[in-house]
Amino acid sequence: MAAGTLPPFDPADPLGLDDLLDGTDRALRGTVRAWAGERVLPHVAGWHERGEMPDVRGLARELGALGALGMTLTGHGCAGASAVAYGLVCLELEAVDSAVRSLVSVQGSLAMYAIDRFGSPEQRARWLPPMAAGETIGCFALTEPEHGSDPAGMRTRAERRGGDWVLTGRKMWITNGSLAGVAVVWARTDDGVRGFLVPAGTEGFAARDIRHKGSLRASVTSELLLDGVRLPADAELPGARGLRAPLGCLGHARYGIVWGALGAARTCFETALDYARTREQFGRPIGGFQLTQAKLADMAVELHKGLLLAWHLGRRMDAGRLRPEQVSFGKLNNVREALEICRTARTVLGANGISFEYPVMRHMANLESVLTYEGTSEMHQLILGKALTGLDAFA
Repeated sequence: MAAGTLPPFDPADPLGLDDLLDGTDRALRGTVRAWAGERVLPHVAGWHERGEMPDVRGLARELGALGALGMTLTGHGCAGASAVAYGLVCLELEAVDSAVRSLVSVQGSLAMYAIDRFGSPEQRARWLPPMAAGETIGCFALTEPEHGSDPAGMRTRAERRGGDWVLTGRKMWITNGSLAGVAVVWARTDDGVRGFLVPAGTEGFAARDIRHKGSLRASVTSELLLDGVRLPADAELPGARGLRAPLGCLGHARYGIVWGALGAARTCFETALDYARTREQFGRPIGGFQLTQAKLADMAVELHKGLLLAWHLGRRMDAGRLRPEQVSFGKLNNVREALEICRTARTVLGANGISFEYPVMRHMANLESVLTYEGTSEMHQLILGKALTGLDAFA
């Protein structure tokens, strides 16, 4: 570039954040964006409206072929990719629908991550290769009907019976539950909370899907029932002791949400920007009115501030320096701001904002779930409040 000249302003990248990515990251982003645009985008509005995701197992295998499942893990067929690369994948998947990102997040950042971090060599060798390939789907069962934000109150029990474990209880709001070939189930024992691998088809284990959802309608969400489920001793995750184990998995998944929520926000912002340029009222495009431009400017500022935050947290994760409080910082800010961007985009579209001919209402509804799961905004505020003051306000 000649001295004294500047690159043109890019409405899609006003801060020039692409300069922070290397060629490999940009190529991966392009590959996933193209896949999602071809395989999911043309159909997802109908899936959402009907409350289904047809051929989810086929999609899982395709995501496995892309290296998107358990992609930050190494070995056993996993890609060993960077945290930033994983974040970009979450961004592109949620740009088409939160349900697709949730499928990948639960598979890789919760179920596979738990097995990789806390499992035995035999458990990793058995489960991780088919899960990385998308041939086996996993789920992560922590939340219960009466205990969401307070997992310490879980009632699911695991008791010793000879050399076996017997599990009894219920889990609720479990993504991929009825699809899973293996469930990572957390239960209370006489020695504290432990994790167990429960294969599908085990006697006493059942999953039933939750219907009539107003959000994440294209995602499979289930209730898990454990009625005297007998497991051999080697079904226990040997490295998982206490609530720190499942909470550590949630921290890894929350990081993906920091990026993913901005995918939904980006789609809504781009939809609003295009609409403002073409929709005419009072004889000219509504994008020429001051109030509309103020909305678009505010949306762009929050979207790209959030992307800069996500990139920063990703670099810290890659350096092994990302603290749980910093993940809470990212989830609190980015999901909250993403939801506000979607709501503002809906006002730009006016009455058309509620139509499924446009993606805005679908993304806005999905983010209502993202706002709540893996830690509500209030819980992340308290995590940050405790870190800032040194005082525990949870009790």
